[in-house]
Amino acid sequence: MAVDAQTAKLNRTADSGENTARKRLWLDVRRDKYLYLLILPGVLYFIMFKYIPMWGVIIAFQDYSPYMGMLHSQWVGLEHFVRFFSNPDFALLFRNTMMISLLNLIFFFPLPILLSLLLNEVAQRAFKRTIQSIVYLPHFLSWVIIAGITFLLLSQSSGIVNMLLEKAGFHPIDFLTNKNLFWVLLTLQNIWKETGWGTIIILAAITAVDPQLYEAAKIDGANRLRQTWHITLPAIRNVIIVLLILRLGSIMDVGFEQIFLMMNGAVTDVADVFETYVYRNGIQNGQFSYSTAVGLFKSVIGLVLVVLANRLAKKFGEEGVF
Repeated sequence: MAVDAQTAKLNRTADSGENTARKRLWLDVRRDKYLYLLILPGVLYFIMFKYIPMWGVIIAFQDYSPYMGMLHSQWVGLEHFVRFFSNPDFALLFRNTMMISLLNLIFFFPLPILLSLLLNEVAQRAFKRTIQSIVYLPHFLSWVIIAGITFLLLSQSSGIVNMLLEKAGFHPIDFLTNKNLFWVLLTLQNIWKETGWGTIIILAAITAVDPQLYEAAKIDGANRLRQTWHITLPAIRNVIIVLLILRLGSIMDVGFEQIFLMMNGAVTDVADVFETYVYRNGIQNGQFSYSTAVGLFKSVIGLVLVVLANRLAKKFGEEGVF
């Protein structure tokens, strides 16, 4: 009897705790109702366009037929994945995708950080804003326009660069059909288009650095370079790591539109990536299940890299993404 009474008392205590927590949660929601209304459009966007479409990955394990739908299409398990991994094109696609991503990671990723540090040293605000506007502008150009500018500049027959080379007595260079230059060309396009836009987050992080740290460093005799190295960079280190983790999560996404526009028959061996492969098999050939399996493989790789990079960052004492 004594045990039963004690158990009932514990249950009443637990129920009372749950009721108190619910009341507190409800009071918090009522107090911050306008803040919750502000995030409502964002939540609805992610539910409608990010989470609900995720059910579509089921067709990666089916022999999907649009006439039978997801509920009645034949279940084939991992057949599409086995076919993809045993395909001779897999190694080529993986190599091209990883090389383009690594070149962007090595040469493109550090540039917004470097440009932000340089802009932070500009004392005249009008000049600084002018430079920022100029470097932001390419981000708003579509890849169609950038591809057109590239052809206008680098075409072997009528490109401005080759015309100048010929006038200077040199032979024209086949920039657009040279396999050895294709990955470099893509990296340079990315640098020109997105470096300025990438400085926004870094500059915002720099403005949050305590000015008293710079004043103390000046008193100690530190020049601008030492202030940047010992104050600015450590202060924005967490932001850089978060951006790096997010970048690793999209390492398998190399930009379908850019590569599709720049691809031609002479560079197919180095230009064909997972995204163009999915487009060719999924859209043009109607192999929806197979192309979904390829897309799911990309997503899993990105997720694994994000989790591993996040754990590694936390292991070294950083905050990470989650």
